[in-house]
Amino acid sequence: MSAPQSDSFDTDVVIMGGGPIGLTTACALAHHGVAFRIFESRTEPKPYSRANNLWARPQELLASIGIRDALAEKAYAITKVNTLLNGRPVDPIAIADVASPFGPVLYSGQDVIETVLSDQIERKGGRLERGRKVVGFRQDEDGATVEVAAIDADGNASGEPEHVRCRYLVGADGGAGFVRRELGLDFEPEKLPNCMNRQLDAKLSWRRSTDHDHLWFFYYPRGFCGVLPVWGGYHRLFFLADDTGIPDRDPTLEEMQVIAREVTEDETLTLTDPIWLTHSRFQHGVAPHYRKDRVFLVGDAGHLTLPAGGQGMNAGFHDAVGLAWRLATVLQGHAEPVLLDSYDTERGGEHRRLDKQQMQGFQNSVYRGRLKDAAVNVAAAVRPDIGSLLQGTDDLQQLSVAYPTSPLNEDAFGMLHGLWHRDAPKPGERAPDAPVIAADGASTTLFAHIYNPDGRTFGWSLLLFDGRQADALSTIRNAIDAVGSWDWVRPRLVLGAAIAEAGDAVALSDLDGEAHAAYGVGSSPALVLVRPDGHIAFRGPAERADAITTYCAKVFGSADA
Repeated sequence: MSAPQSDSFDTDVVIMGGGPIGLTTACALAHHGVAFRIFESRTEPKPYSRANNLWARPQELLASIGIRDALAEKAYAITKVNTLLNGRPVDPIAIADVASPFGPVLYSGQDVIETVLSDQIERKGGRLERGRKVVGFRQDEDGATVEVAAIDADGNASGEPEHVRCRYLVGADGGAGFVRRELGLDFEPEKLPNCMNRQLDAKLSWRRSTDHDHLWFFYYPRGFCGVLPVWGGYHRLFFLADDTGIPDRDPTLEEMQVIAREVTEDETLTLTDPIWLTHSRFQHGVAPHYRKDRVFLVGDAGHLTLPAGGQGMNAGFHDAVGLAWRLATVLQGHAEPVLLDSYDTERGGEHRRLDKQQMQGFQNSVYRGRLKDAAVNVAAAVRPDIGSLLQGTDDLQQLSVAYPTSPLNEDAFGMLHGLWHRDAPKPGERAPDAPVIAADGASTTLFAHIYNPDGRTFGWSLLLFDGRQADALSTIRNAIDAVGSWDWVRPRLVLGAAIAEAGDAVALSDLDGEAHAAYGVGSSPALVLVRPDGHIAFRGPAERADAITTYCAKVFGSADA
């Protein structure tokens, strides 16, 4: 980890909250060489799991900061989602069959995830400071002064607080949101009526598979049930349902077994060795902003999320990784204000979109009613993807998360190009992967050259496509020279016909045109600038070196500076 940039600061960043998203923020900052301190009021990890799944797109982001594989070592890889509508099976979802190197969904447990991430922080030279919490803070033009108090045996702040001087504060303190409230960004959550969730983690025996590579979802007249693996040989069963006649307390093992047998239509189903029985009601909402001056919100600190499609924690991973590379760039003096401003625009907007999506999932799963239930049964006969649509999305894996209105987007292609290449990924969208061949003849992928697992730079990659033109190198070299002053922008030649020479940038062969096709590049050389989080920032013709120079100056500052 880097030392603080000034003697007047104790650290660069303070993180309040040591759940999965706060810990991931710390790992991402450490990856970029940013000094931080992270505080958590709990003295021990939670002994049970809440959120427990990692979709494909968040796995890509976690891989980009070098921590995905450690999490995968203690997770089950899910390849299939089985759905039953009122007892009738519909086509399974081949959940792993997506355009990502991390198609199988990882199912673990929040307790396991927190332990793994804490270990990763220590490997990177940091430490989670438990039994401490932020009890106050104030901002000024240069930074923030944060009051951190010790927690006594009753969970209350005690003693004289330590004053920690930092440049930025990150609120990762969950739905209770002390940091959010202190910023004046709190919101009135919307409560869902007549709905309760009952849940347990236990050993499961039934006539269906107990292999840990399947998920099971049951839509029944009063609600929605899920059967999911939890690390350590357990399964989670939850029942989101109309609460009529259901006692407002934690369920017993016997009660859960009765409803599980009824919903799954399996009288042999047996639950044993429970490690967690709970019940809950739901409310949801999103903070009006995810940033106020030098304080940022990540994960549940900025929203209350509904458990539809297992999206909440995964959305927080986008926050953590997306904020860390921005802060790293700013702290090293390589960013204009637009870079930090874009965080609120992008992530706040995405959380509001997700909130609406999850509410749609609840309408489909819990508040269906007889008419909608009948319509769903009819639709199931003609829509093989009905299982994913019932979740409120056709992209459970979050691969379509995009920022179409981001101030970091710029498109130098004209309208005609857009008409001819409508399906090409645009600025704000995720940069797709594609197979290419390295200079030594080894098979590789664009992702291996876009993302930045070694922490050497912030991870901006400039893909230079030759348009399958053998004489395109002179134009491409001019574009490389144009961005040479910003040495963290790493050029990558993607060549369908041209032949690189000694001294050229990293060259990737694309003789079969798969990478060109993935990016909608036709017969003209093109530039695509990809951000550290794998979203496209800029695209345009390769001869527009002036356009890429102007873009870099807007985001990073003048080349002269």
